[in-house]
Amino acid sequence: MENERMEAQRTTLRFRGPIWTLMLLAPVIGEVLIGSTRLSILFVLIPEVLVWGGGALLCRELARLWQAGWVSLAVLGVALAVAEEFVIQQTSIAPLPFPGVNAAYGRWGGVNWVYFLFMLGYEAVWVVLTPVSVTEFLFPKRAGVPWLRVRGAIACGVGLLLGSRAAWYGWTQVARPRLGAPSYHPPMALLEAGIAAIAVLIGLAWLTRGMGKEKTDRRIAPAWAVGGMAAIASAAWLELLGQNFQAHPPLSAAQAVGSEIALAVVTFALFAVWAGSTRWSVRHAWAACLGAILAIAAVSSTSRAGYSTADFVFKNVVDVLALIGLAWLGARVWKRQKNAS
Repeated sequence: MENERMEAQRTTLRFRGPIWTLMLLAPVIGEVLIGSTRLSILFVLIPEVLVWGGGALLCRELARLWQAGWVSLAVLGVALAVAEEFVIQQTSIAPLPFPGVNAAYGRWGGVNWVYFLFMLGYEAVWVVLTPVSVTEFLFPKRAGVPWLRVRGAIACGVGLLLGSRAAWYGWTQVARPRLGAPSYHPPMALLEAGIAAIAVLIGLAWLTRGMGKEKTDRRIAPAWAVGGMAAIASAAWLELLGQNFQAHPPLSAAQAVGSEIALAVVTFALFAVWAGSTRWSVRHAWAACLGAILAIAAVSSTSRAGYSTADFVFKNVVDVLALIGLAWLGARVWKRQKNAS
């Protein structure tokens, strides 16, 4: 009995590192590096850790329990994004309140379609896929197994619900009024549609659990080209979001939506081909993460709109530290791959 108790304690400690690393990385990569969460409002990291961190962790746990590939994990990331955009903060169904935004741009049927499609991709990639990958690079011996037991999963789910409630209140009842936005009560039909979409996406993630695991012997691009493509696609994705913040955007809303769909399909297909090769390695995966993170750090650093001096300095310091950390991690990945070959 004593031996079983000690073994359980060792197991808990063995997974505590990757669990908390992922829960912190998800909001740091998804919110801090892009500048949405700034030094002046850093307290919002608490609910973000519960929502983004807990959500990313639960997505990862489901994927590992199902022994699923990256495609299934990406679909779960989209489900988390729908929860955020339709149910939790309702950002994609309420008129956008951000300074300088054209609230009517791409708004049809009560949905901000240009913003919504952007956030589906952004939250799936930068809140789920990239933080999960970076965490598993840091803890390679624990990458292929679940980290949570039943009690941990329940605690994570409760934390996600509590964080969601805090995030909903902080955004809809506090932040939106401070931005001068009128009170908004979403139609029940939209909330129900969001909940139904989440259920469908979870089912789709289970059905696609085998996708992305099959391997062929096709030749693929070198790691540096994979990273470059990830950076270019990421920068283009951010540019499409920027259409919302222009008085006279060069693309019509329909063109922006079409461009988002086309970019998502082409990028997904390209990475599916690359990752489906036996020549795809951890170096390629690290390079893709580096490109994606470099893009959001660089593109979002070109403007100081709404930033105080302290906010601006903080963001750039965090960006630099993140890139230094990724370079260090890359050296470990390269060494690990060399030793394995």
